[in-house]
Order: sequence, then structure tokens, then C-alpha cells
Amino acid sequence: QVQLVASGGRLVQAGASLRLSCAVAGRPSSIYTMGWFRQAPGKEREFVGARQWSDNIIYYADSARGRFTISRDNAKTTVYLQMNNLKPEDTAVYYCAADSRTRVTIPTTPAEYDYWGQGTQVTVAS
Repeated sequence: QVQLVASGGRLVQAGASLRLSCAVAGRPSSIYTMGWFRQAPGKEREFVGARQWSDNIIYYADSARGRFTISRDNAKTTVYLQMNNLKPEDTAVYYCAADSRTRVTIPTTPAEYDYWGQGTQVTVAS
């Protein structure tokens, strides 16, 4: 079992930066991929980006590429989502997720992930 706790979301102005954290507990060794998703009111949960847990293979959605960066600490207990130049359309609840299956490609749909954090609200004011 893996437990995920997301934090760091808050209200910011457009153009600001924000770093979200996702603490990993339980059996982090069972994780193959860590992902970030977001869900705005009235919309489906959307892929933001993900990285394979033990190497540097990272993939971002078009909306995140160039502005967002996923990293993790060396102890593999926390994954981060650094978000720069935030825009009002980035407003959403952000979720971290973990996939335990070995895959050839980075999973990009919510159904492919086994474990989810509780979400953290990011609001970007214009």
C-alpha cells in the first residue's frame, strides 16, 4: 500500500510561482510512476505530468511543458511540482498519483494510477 499526501496549494496572482509537494508513505519501492493531475470545476481530471520513479524519464502535458517541473527528493519520499508563470486557467485542485505497474510509456490517464492523494487547491487570480 502507498499513501500520498499533497500540499502547497494556495491563492496566488497570475505570473507567480508555486511548488506543490506530495509526501509518499507506505511502500514507495512499489511505485513505478508518479504523476500529477488537476481538476477544475465542471471539468474532467486532466493529466499535468509524470515521471518514472527511479529514473529521469518525465513527460508533461502541453499545458505544463516549459512552465512546470516535476522532481523528487533523493530519499524518494516526496515528489514536487514546481509551477512557474501561473495563469488563471491553471486554477484547479491538483492531485498526485502513483502507478505501481511497469510500463513502457508514461501513463497519462487517471485510470492507469493505483493510488491518489487528497488534492490541494491552487487558485490563480488575474
